Amino acid sequence: MAFSPGPLEIVILLAIFFILFGAERLPKMANALGRSKGEFNKGLSEATTAATIADLEAGGKTPDQVLMDRAKAVGIDPEGMSVDELEKKVKALETLTDEE
Repeated sequence: MAFSPGPLEIVILLAIFFILFGAERLPKMANALGRSKGEFNKGLSEATTAATIADLEAGGKTPDQVLMDRAKAVGIDPEGMSVDELEKKVKALETLTDEE
């Protein structure tokens, strides 16, 4: 069960904060905390939006799945190959196909 402070505990905590930080600094700290939370949420939504757009552009596939599709398109069986080895072979075959 989560800890949920009652009214008395909240008053005691506020009194301790006022004693430790003073009435002058406490509002400044709360303001800075609020701004930090806002910046964090803004950054989180931007990162989520960028990841979502990248996923949509990839058709919902991971980079490895896209690589497997590219390998099959050029006629390579990707089973048992490492990602680096497969990437090199796919690039080489795609370059040869583009030159022709």
